[in-house]
Amino acid sequence: MRIDQALAWAVQQLEGGESPSVDAKVILANILEKPQTFLFTWPDKTLDALQITHFENAIARRKKGEPVAYIVGKRDFWTLSLFTSPDTLIPRPDTEVLVEQVLNWAVESKREPLAICDLGTGTGAIALALASELPQASVVGVDFQSGAVELATRNAEANGVTNAQFLQSDWFSALTGQSFDVIVSNPPYIEEASPYLNEGDLRFEPKTALTSGVDGLHDIRHIISTSPMFLNKGGLLAFEHGFNQGRAVRDLLLAAGFSSVRTVKDYGENDRVTFGSWL
Repeated sequence: MRIDQALAWAVQQLEGGESPSVDAKVILANILEKPQTFLFTWPDKTLDALQITHFENAIARRKKGEPVAYIVGKRDFWTLSLFTSPDTLIPRPDTEVLVEQVLNWAVESKREPLAICDLGTGTGAIALALASELPQASVVGVDFQSGAVELATRNAEANGVTNAQFLQSDWFSALTGQSFDVIVSNPPYIEEASPYLNEGDLRFEPKTALTSGVDGLHDIRHIISTSPMFLNKGGLLAFEHGFNQGRAVRDLLLAAGFSSVRTVKDYGENDRVTFGSWL
């Protein structure tokens, strides 16, 4: 079977999915350990038996709905290539909006060096993106899952990021006595009974990293109420949240005494990131 034939077969198998052609290319390029441009440059290259078997198995997994990021074991985020695991959420493009807003604040605040904490770090995506852009900053990412801490540490090493460290912690439990200029989080924020949990990639991702109480705001409330003990004066608290939670998160921040509270939209024009300053 040639590369072009393999891709045509895979697209047919995945017909009706979200992105059959894109998925097939990502999976095949990963199996061949080549960039996707290789698929177009050498469409008549013949796959060997082992490559065909791996490709057929991977396409079968994708056909059942398993996320591509879990099948290939990695996902690009910001300028980084991150290893993924079923222990953690898959990094998503809209989370880059959170990174952008923190970087904007860092420039405007002119604070150096910054101390940054990423709560519920997962793959380390947010922490590593910020650390890579702010080499003078000291970044700590925490997660209550030991597997996530190991994965984030592996991603730091793979991407050559040396100013980020990762700790196992139930939110702030392992951070006693520390203070930060920025606390950032993409916490669980989906309602426990949400129908979205039965759709797409969410079916395969860890529920503990997705759901947060009846209204999806349990963890955000906890972080807002606790973070003043760990924020330096004038420090930033920033969240990613659900598309319909912007007003609720703003109200929670204002009620807790935060100022300059603002919500920004993601690339799909949905409320996605809310932040405020602690004075």
